[in-house]
Amino acid sequence: MTLIECDVAIIGAGTAGLAAERNARHNGATTRLIDPEFAGTVCASVGCMPSKLLIAAGDNAHNARKSDVFGVSTGDITIDGKAVMRRVREERDKFVAGTRHSIARLPDDVKIQAKARFISQTRLALDNGDEVQARTVVIATGSAPAIPEPFQGLGDLALTNQNIFEIEDLPRTLAVIGGGAIGLELAQAMARLGVEVSLFDRAETLGNAPSADVEASAGEVMGREIDLHLGVDVTATRDGDTARIDWSSGEDSGSAKFDRVLLALGRPPNVAELDLENADLELDDHGVPRFNRETMQCGDAPVFIAGDSNADVTLLHEASTEGAVAGRNAVAYPAIVSSCRTPFFAITFTDPPLAVIGDAGEESLIGCASYEDQGRAKVEARADGCVRIFASAPHGTITGAALFAPGADHMAHLLMLAIMEGKTASELLEMPFYHPTLEEGLKPALRDICKVTPVPLPQDRDKGDPPGA
Repeated sequence: MTLIECDVAIIGAGTAGLAAERNARHNGATTRLIDPEFAGTVCASVGCMPSKLLIAAGDNAHNARKSDVFGVSTGDITIDGKAVMRRVREERDKFVAGTRHSIARLPDDVKIQAKARFISQTRLALDNGDEVQARTVVIATGSAPAIPEPFQGLGDLALTNQNIFEIEDLPRTLAVIGGGAIGLELAQAMARLGVEVSLFDRAETLGNAPSADVEASAGEVMGREIDLHLGVDVTATRDGDTARIDWSSGEDSGSAKFDRVLLALGRPPNVAELDLENADLELDDHGVPRFNRETMQCGDAPVFIAGDSNADVTLLHEASTEGAVAGRNAVAYPAIVSSCRTPFFAITFTDPPLAVIGDAGEESLIGCASYEDQGRAKVEARADGCVRIFASAPHGTITGAALFAPGADHMAHLLMLAIMEGKTASELLEMPFYHPTLEEGLKPALRDICKVTPVPLPQDRDKGDPPGA
């Protein structure tokens, strides 16, 4: 047994772990980054990038099918499933190679390829027989897809985001269990690639947006391409080479067989094998350490937790931020520094995209805008969805938004900047909105807010809008 000593030990080499190690080392600490595989980040390998590659393929097929509306005839559309999946993997592997290249550039004495578990708060046992003694520890072990017991009997018919990109060909039929971001994105992509897709969820609505109108719009639009069964309980059994899905609710029940089943039921934190009981940390009901999200510190211990492993906001930009905060504070301990976190910001890359940002608030002023008659959206034959913008009284300061509309993934960035800079709806309307753009479609929602605030509308309201704005 070799005892390895360092200032900061980081468990996990994903986005959060890499950020923590980098920030700790740049602040003068000796570091050890411990990971059993050093396979690259979840985003590059099984998350953001391969899913967007599949979505891009589906969107191209969808756009080709509807091109007749523009007077452009493409003829019959043929989907080569094997070619689709081959490109997904080939391009995915390039992104993975980039993250692995970054890992390979780390100093050799920083990386330890092993699994770690706690012996005490600052001492770790490795599965290679060695031990690490650190002054502080950062947990950044990420998450893994949930496979609940009722679905474990499906065997290789069950897919998750961990293995769906490895299938050689597209299935003929696919059941998607779960209507969160992963479920919605992959369900729509598969449907556009010619797969018969049914989506099942216990929730009555899709999107988890702070607006019933936005959720309803998402359900209506997604239901055009996907067979939706919401508010249902589901059981699954294997029947030879197919999976039988039975579902039931007060108004919707049935049974069907599918070639494959995609389980999109969340990604619980990877903390079960860390022997956290030896670290003397307070755990929540799910066995995850309680922590301060402004410092990433677990209680007052010399232990920090960042990224998906804390199950707080499981998004890449949050993991990167949390890792950097955890790494800095692990060096500074016990002189912990609090960091101001950015507002909530999540995008689901459906078509139209669904974006939820900031805070709706119980007493919010609400501005509404429909994209079903929006000029630029009609030009592009994608006039669907709606926007809800939330603001605080009395001045109409923007606090949040829910968008299910074309271009929502871009417009959300504009609104996020407005939130972070404390802009009011009136101040946003003073900004020029170029014509014809999708951004123009935000103006009715902003005006709704201005109508119930003491701040007068900008002068441009009296000039009127160009046709189709």
